[in-house]
Amino acid sequence: MCRGLVVSVPYRSNMFPALETELKQETLPDPYEDFMYHHLQYYGYFKAERDSLPDSATHQYAWKNNPRLVLNGSFGERDLIPDPLQRKKLLYSSMLTSHLLKSRQLLHNEFGEANPRLREPRDLFGFFSGSAPLQAPRWPIECEVIKENIRHIGNEKLPEIVGEEKGTVVYQLDSVPTEGSCFSSSRVGGKRGDIKELAVTLQGPDDNTLLFESRFESGNLHKAVRVDTYEYELTLRTDLYTNKHTQWFYFRVQNTRKDATYRFTIVNLLKPKSLYTLGMKPLMYSQLDADTHNLGWRREGKEIKYYKNHMGDGLQPFYCLTWTVQFPHDQDTCFFAHFYPYTYTDLQCYLLAVANNPVQSQFCKLRTLCRSLAGNTVYLLTITNPSQTPQEAAAKKAVVLSARVHPGESNGSWVMKGFLDFILSNSPDAALLRDIFVFKVVPMLNPDGVIVGNYRCSLAGRDLNRHYKTILKESFPCVWYTRNMIQRLLEEREVLLYCDFHGHSRKNNIFLYGCNNNDRKYWLHERVFPLMLSKNAPDKFSFPSCNFKIQKCKEGTGRVVMWRMGIVNSYTLESTFGGSTLGSKRYTHFTTEDLKSLGYHVCDTLLDFCDPDQTKFTQCLAELKELLQQEIHKKFSALGQDMDLEGSWNDISLSDIESSTSGSDSSLSDGLPVHLLSIAHELNQKKMYKKKKKKPLQTRKQRNEQYQKNNMIWEFKSTEYAPERAEIASTLQKQPTFFKNSGNTSSSTIKNEKPRMNKRKKPRFTISCPPKRSTNTSQEQPAPDMKPNWSRNTFPATHRGGANVVSYPSLHIYTYP
Repeated sequence: MCRGLVVSVPYRSNMFPALETELKQETLPDPYEDFMYHHLQYYGYFKAERDSLPDSATHQYAWKNNPRLVLNGSFGERDLIPDPLQRKKLLYSSMLTSHLLKSRQLLHNEFGEANPRLREPRDLFGFFSGSAPLQAPRWPIECEVIKENIRHIGNEKLPEIVGEEKGTVVYQLDSVPTEGSCFSSSRVGGKRGDIKELAVTLQGPDDNTLLFESRFESGNLHKAVRVDTYEYELTLRTDLYTNKHTQWFYFRVQNTRKDATYRFTIVNLLKPKSLYTLGMKPLMYSQLDADTHNLGWRREGKEIKYYKNHMGDGLQPFYCLTWTVQFPHDQDTCFFAHFYPYTYTDLQCYLLAVANNPVQSQFCKLRTLCRSLAGNTVYLLTITNPSQTPQEAAAKKAVVLSARVHPGESNGSWVMKGFLDFILSNSPDAALLRDIFVFKVVPMLNPDGVIVGNYRCSLAGRDLNRHYKTILKESFPCVWYTRNMIQRLLEEREVLLYCDFHGHSRKNNIFLYGCNNNDRKYWLHERVFPLMLSKNAPDKFSFPSCNFKIQKCKEGTGRVVMWRMGIVNSYTLESTFGGSTLGSKRYTHFTTEDLKSLGYHVCDTLLDFCDPDQTKFTQCLAELKELLQQEIHKKFSALGQDMDLEGSWNDISLSDIESSTSGSDSSLSDGLPVHLLSIAHELNQKKMYKKKKKKPLQTRKQRNEQYQKNNMIWEFKSTEYAPERAEIASTLQKQPTFFKNSGNTSSSTIKNEKPRMNKRKKPRFTISCPPKRSTNTSQEQPAPDMKPNWSRNTFPATHRGGANVVSYPSLHIYTYP
């Protein structure tokens, strides 16, 4: 700006005639001068024509070769002024008196004279000059302000990681199978031999060292290091046969001291974000409180911090969780956990009570789905009321529920327990649900991981919820048999809903992940059940947190695999490890009762979803369309576009509108372990060998050309054999009667013969034929866009001289699947 104002002083072109020829040959139009001209003229600071601007090259050339020369903008004369101060004053005075300049940016002193510098720009830039001093804050004149400059640093003190080099190891597991090894065998009780004492030996009654232990069901602690009198650094054990997945913790401490402030710091967590940064607290259990006051798990901890650990190995970043706690009693036995534990033994005790209940055992049949990799039983529950007739049994729709595919997400088991408590109760609503549905329930999909205290994987060292498409039955039996059971169930009856119960470590509330339906006939129908659930549990369930986008990395999950098998309402239910931000539960941690109540709300929502009065369903569908329309408007507004959505907004892809499940508590698939790659390759080769080659689909043009070609060949053959047929016909007329009859049979075959490529008319079914093993009248007619799949034994066999023998399908509730 300053340069533009200086060079704006006009001068006569004949002031330096000796330089004109040289400058015309050496100089080109200055782009800066052109820019400044338009800039000053646009803002009204310069009113002259373009030709009155001095050429900056001429100006600089003259000033460089003769610095004593100065241009007088008012008179255009040549003056020799030896004093630099006088030259500056003359230059600025000429600028101020010039009628071509219209600037208010020059500073004036108390005498009204212009200072030789410009004002700081106002309202042009949001930042200040680096050389200018900071402007002091302005106060109201009534406030007294001390002169002292108060400043604080923002670094909060975090516990410094000391490590075992400077601390004392007080607990450490001897051998932990990690990545590179694989599961080989199992036995009840684990490793053979005597149990070693891993905790330190106390030196006397005054020794206040804590005694750690985690070698129990679902326990997870690898090492404890004492770094101060009441301060310990803890290292979690990774999932067995892996080198990662550390989030779940569950361990025991003994030899506590009352009123002393202890600090625990877990140093090898792997997730960069956690609900501990939003106020979540760890769980503590006091054995003395449980024995004397009947108190169980409770949230405890102060000074809770979740931060990055800068002492990692450099291969992957670690994060720390630290908290302080005071134990309620001396010499107490206490437990700490990431969430309320629910072990494999807890499940077995619950199922044993159900099996021994004379009433519940009438409508709940307990069977073995399969054996896990370690040989533990994976249980399958079939829950339905006995039907009066086979037709009534076949008309029931199915609901499939599962939990604990991720062993460290124990909140899924508590939701499942709440569901089982209600569906097995004597409530009229529970009886109604058992009358109209067949429930297939797998309460614990990954018992091996639950037993050993894994967070995410099975003993195969992989996340089972990424392997539902697996062909390795022996390596991933739990998910293979679950998928197979659902496939067989789909052959018997319609599966209305599939839901897998999970836990989430980074988002509050409870929500669902579903799958967008591409069929316009059922558009948005997959969102009705989640919306109804949010209305039935408004203080726990958050519909805005639900997501229905299918990501490529989620293709192996149970939700997506079951959806691709034909289950429209296929969900993953995510319940937080933290608490609620909604309604009356706002800013509170979820308890086991809260999660069990959600199991009841799932049942209640099922009744609303299948209510013969479709008022609620229709209202939810209309609300969903309105919410989607608002979301589309929001998206286009964010892009700065306007769109008229009348008549065309429902054609927009839902995947384009919805964001990805970036908040999903997921892990990417690591592929198969090395020892399973060859097995999978062999099975794939056998599968490809058995699979018949399918002809590639032809285009419409190719089909038409083939049809015309075949039609021409048939016509040609018809004309070619016309004389022979005439001779045969004349010969037949001369034959006896019985030859004529036999000839009529053959001739009728020839007459009725048609070319192969001729299109056949689709049969029109006038008699309603029910589908296999279903008597639901709403499903009697085949869908117009689906081909009926008739099996060989659909129609009853007929016997001469006797009535038709009809065999009704069995209910299949007493046998697997």
